[in-house]
Amino acid sequence: MNKRKYINESKQCHGANLSIKSNAKELRKRMTEVEKILWKGLRMKQLKGMYFRRQHPYGIYILDFFCSKAGFVIELDGEIHQYRKDYDAARTEFLESTGLKLIRFTNDDVINRIDWVVEEITKHL
Repeated sequence: MNKRKYINESKQCHGANLSIKSNAKELRKRMTEVEKILWKGLRMKQLKGMYFRRQHPYGIYILDFFCSKAGFVIELDGEIHQYRKDYDAARTEFLESTGLKLIRFTNDDVINRIDWVVEEITKHL
């Protein structure tokens, strides 16, 4: 099997199509300031040696941060999320139905309480 086919059929992407994968790639180039703050604490296996990916395609969704080994998703909720509670609930339900564990933090949590956020993530790993 060639490498490109392997990447496109990867189980950790849970069937994400090329459009979703392309969108994820663009989002990685344009991370928000809040995502950058959290990424500093997650990258390079800083938490319990776990490898996290950012803006990871998974099915029809793009996950803010994903650890395949732990089956763990971190989502950051900015202001727009107060208007999309039903969408977020359906998204969470889908992700959990595939066996993933999910934790959400507000942008304010990351900006004002990053040590607590990292501690909570560590507890869930």
